[in-house]
Amino acid sequence: MNQADLIVGLQWGDEGKGKIVDMMAQSYEVVARFAGGHNAGHTIVTGGKKYALHLIPSGILNPEAVNIIGNGVVVCPENLMKEMSQFENLQGRLWLSDKAHLILPYHQSIDRARERMRGAKAIGTTGRGIGPAYADKIARLGHRVGELKDVEKLFEKIMVYLEQNAPIFSAMGVEVPDARTLKADLIRYRDALLPYMADTTQMLWRDVAEGKKVLLEGAQGTMLDIDHGTYPYVTSSSTVAGGACTGTGLSPRQIGKVTGIAKAYCTRVGNGPFPSEDFGEEGERLRQQGHEFGTTTGRPRRCGWFDAVAIRHACALNGCDQIALMKLDVLDGFKEIRICVGYRYEGEVIDYVPYDLEGVEPVYETFPGWQKVEGIADYDALPDSAKAYIETIERVSGVRVGIISTSPDREDTIIR
Repeated sequence: MNQADLIVGLQWGDEGKGKIVDMMAQSYEVVARFAGGHNAGHTIVTGGKKYALHLIPSGILNPEAVNIIGNGVVVCPENLMKEMSQFENLQGRLWLSDKAHLILPYHQSIDRARERMRGAKAIGTTGRGIGPAYADKIARLGHRVGELKDVEKLFEKIMVYLEQNAPIFSAMGVEVPDARTLKADLIRYRDALLPYMADTTQMLWRDVAEGKKVLLEGAQGTMLDIDHGTYPYVTSSSTVAGGACTGTGLSPRQIGKVTGIAKAYCTRVGNGPFPSEDFGEEGERLRQQGHEFGTTTGRPRRCGWFDAVAIRHACALNGCDQIALMKLDVLDGFKEIRICVGYRYEGEVIDYVPYDLEGVEPVYETFPGWQKVEGIADYDALPDSAKAYIETIERVSGVRVGIISTSPDREDTIIR
C-alpha cells in the first residue's frame, strides 16, 4: 500500500519543524497541514532569507510541491489572505479544505476575554481564537470554509449565534462585529478563498493511490496535545500522529515513516509544567543563543534542558521511526550540558510521564560540552562530546537520531 510520511513535534512546539519540512519537501510532491491554526509558526531560513509561515504548509517554498491545508486546521481567513499575499502564482499550488473550520473575529475576542477572566491562572494562549473556534466545532456551533460559498446563508447563521449569546458576550466584554462589517468581511473572504477551496480528502486519497510522495505536517508539539499533553495547558487540537488521520482523512494504514522533531534542549511558551526549565543564567543563555522568541507572538520562550523522559513518551505516542534533532549549535560553548533522564515523583524516581507533571522534579545526567558544531554537515566531524550527547538521547528515547541540524540554514544538516 502506498503511504504518506509524517512529521510531528515531540516537545512543546517550536522544535524547528519548519526547517525539516522545507528540507524534506524538496523531494515530496504534496505537503499537507493537518491541525492547529495561525497560533503555530514555522520559521524557515533558506538562501539567507527568512520566512515565517503560520497556516500555509512549509512546502510552499518548493515551487513543484502542492500544498494542502487540511480539514483538521482552523483557519482565520484574514490571516491566511495576508500570508498568501507574500507569494505569487499560488493557484494550483495551494488548496484549502472546504471542511476546515473558520476562525471569525469574535473567536479571538472570546479567547482574550477568557484569558483575562482566568487572571493568574491564565493558560497563556496566543489570543488568536484557536480554542474558541475548536470549542464551537465540537459543540456543533462552528462554521466551515465551504459555507463561504453561500454568504447570505452563512451570515444569517452567524447573526443568530451572536444574538443568542449576546448576554454572555456582553458580560465577558467580548467585542461583537456589527452586521454590516461582518457581511462585508464574509464577502471578502469568499472572493479571496473560493478559488482555493477543495475536497482535500479526495485529493489526498487520489495522490496516495497514484503513488505520489506525500508529506503530512504537524503543528505545535506532542506535549501540547489536547489528550496527551499537559492539560489544561495545551492547544485545542490533536497534535500527535493520530491527529494526522482525522485532520486529513487518510487512514492509519496510509501513514508511512514518522519523523519526530526535537530541539537539542527544551522550550515552552505560555504557562504550564516544564520539568527541565532552567531559571538561571544558562536558561537565559539558551534563550539568547537560540533566539527563542515566538514566531507568532514574539513572546520570550521558557528554556531548559533536554527532557528525555518526555521524548520517550512522545516517541511512543507517535510511533516515531527517527528523531530529527534541531539547533544542536545553540549548545555551542557550554562547559556542561544536562539531560533530564528521570523524574522524582512522590518519593521515588520514575522514567515515565505521570498524570500530574506539576509534581515532578528532574533527575539529570551531566555531559561535557563542546566548542562549536555550527555549520557541520558530516556526523564524523562532530566533536566526540556532541556524539556522546546524541547517542545518550538515542539510548534513553529508544529511537535513532537520523537528522541533526547545526544551523538554521537548510544546507547545515547532517543526514545519517
